[in-house]
Amino acid sequence: MASAPSTPRVTLAVLPGDTTHRGLGAVQGISPGALSAGLASVPAVQTFLDIGQGNRLFGSLYGRPLPALHIVGGRVPPATWQSVTERARDAPADIVPGLLATTIRTESHGRAVAVADPLAGLAGLVVVDPSGRVRGDGDCPAGGCPGLNLVAAELQELPKLIAGLRGEDLLIALERPPPEAGRLLSVGIAGTGFDGLLVSDSTRLPGLVLTTDIGPTVLERLGIAVPAEMSGSPIRTEGEAESAEVAALEGRLIEVRPRRGPVIGTSVLVWIALTVLAAALLGPRAARIGLALLALSAIYLPALLLLTAALEPSEWLEALIVGVSGPLLAAATLALLRGWAAIAFACGATVVAYAIDVVVGSPLTALSLMGPNPALGVRFYGIGNELEATVAPLVLLGTGAALVAWSRRGSGSGPTAALAFGLACLLAIVAFAPGRFGADVGAAIVLAVGGAVAAAMVLAEARRRTLLLVVAAPLVALGALAAADLVLGGDAHLSRSVLEAGGFDEVAQVAERRLRLSAASFQNTLGSPFLLVAVGLIVAAVVCRQRIASWFDGARPALAGFVGAGAAIVIGTLANDSGVLLLMIGTGFLALFAGFAWAMRGGETSPTPSFRSFRRGQPPS
Repeated sequence: MASAPSTPRVTLAVLPGDTTHRGLGAVQGISPGALSAGLASVPAVQTFLDIGQGNRLFGSLYGRPLPALHIVGGRVPPATWQSVTERARDAPADIVPGLLATTIRTESHGRAVAVADPLAGLAGLVVVDPSGRVRGDGDCPAGGCPGLNLVAAELQELPKLIAGLRGEDLLIALERPPPEAGRLLSVGIAGTGFDGLLVSDSTRLPGLVLTTDIGPTVLERLGIAVPAEMSGSPIRTEGEAESAEVAALEGRLIEVRPRRGPVIGTSVLVWIALTVLAAALLGPRAARIGLALLALSAIYLPALLLLTAALEPSEWLEALIVGVSGPLLAAATLALLRGWAAIAFACGATVVAYAIDVVVGSPLTALSLMGPNPALGVRFYGIGNELEATVAPLVLLGTGAALVAWSRRGSGSGPTAALAFGLACLLAIVAFAPGRFGADVGAAIVLAVGGAVAAAMVLAEARRRTLLLVVAAPLVALGALAAADLVLGGDAHLSRSVLEAGGFDEVAQVAERRLRLSAASFQNTLGSPFLLVAVGLIVAAVVCRQRIASWFDGARPALAGFVGAGAAIVIGTLANDSGVLLLMIGTGFLALFAGFAWAMRGGETSPTPSFRSFRRGQPPS
């Protein structure tokens, strides 16, 4: 009779806090990677708790601060641990401190343990059990016990630990988090099946994994099912084990947030200043041309950021590429495509560029300055809130503008226009909503609502049955895509947060998290000049709504797209966990589109801006 296979030993070695990617990657047999230590900046003890519980939240979502933790006599003091567990129980998620150790000890039926070297200090919180106890490794042999063994180690000790691996044994080496973990940590894994860059389904970025991926990786190697409360995914490898690639990836990721202001903000402000200057010096005709160029430049900007993500230039060069290329592309578009066709083309180019990128699984969207900002620890693939606030209005605005250009060639009836809005939103939902591609459930919601509103506007005089059918179509498509996400195995935001929720309580937790984060986003942004400008634009639009609507006379589909985009922004602001971001970005694109519509009319007439007419000193015609 064949003997049962022995339980593997998994060693989690906690390295000094100054361990680098290159230093760890230089160890023979190590597959290197960078580790996201938490959501935004978290204390080191929270990172250890997150590994042990297999789940993590923003600190603001906990109802109370994390108490000062220490381990005395092999356990966290009972009163302190009770505070930790009550804090987790009150959080809007399934947070179970000590879940990893408990799962190993109970589900292995005594064949595996979860122990810690006392010298590991607070890192022992990784193997704490629900009662706050941290079991020592005093009874384990020199190579470790079957199960999870947490030890403190130096970088130079890793070759010896790797040499001691047998069969399915695994070594996970982790840089100790700093007191405030605001950066990516160094991590490496050695053992059977690991021979490239670390990656997981949580990130889909070779070279990057999460703290919450460590628990599932340990359990998978021990042959134990991963509990539903764990949100991470088992770590695997792709490509070649090049630590230089990990360092380059981290270098780009940590630059995304600080570069947004110098690259995006500066470019837009310079374009606005030049437009105002041209209008002041050269009069209304220059203002119309300037507004048209400004609108097109801003619409092309996200696509240009996709290009610079591929080029990975320095900050000043990225700002130069964006700042110069935007107006050049805008001018070329106006020269080749007059009027509404120009802005329709710009919207389509930007949306299609990102759609192709996420559908083919390219990492460029995540690395762009308009991407989901993986260094923050929230989302690592697909589109984030910044792109949701960009894509949704551009789909609707571009469709409306294209219908105006098309209708002037003899088509564009109400039913045809409604069908066009529905099809455009459906295609965008397919690209940006499923977990396999864009992985953004918010995009599905805002596009469905925006498309329904736009279709309703162009069908205002149609029969009620037709109107209801077209309005319902995007919502039916949303349900179909929900099923598609499960079939395709997207395993992302849409499926895990809503479709696979274990009842109404979990769905309610998702809603609560999003509402609380949205409220916090407004609270944190109060006083921001960008928010004040957005609010001012909204107030002006409400007061001057009839005048603005008059700019769309003879261009009803463009007005429908404008109103549909406004509805999408309102819904996104209310339902998104970064509502203020959608409000500011979406309002900006709406204002630019309205300015372009004004430029189309040229005041009281209905001209189309062109450089030829501007050079002649005549009103555009």
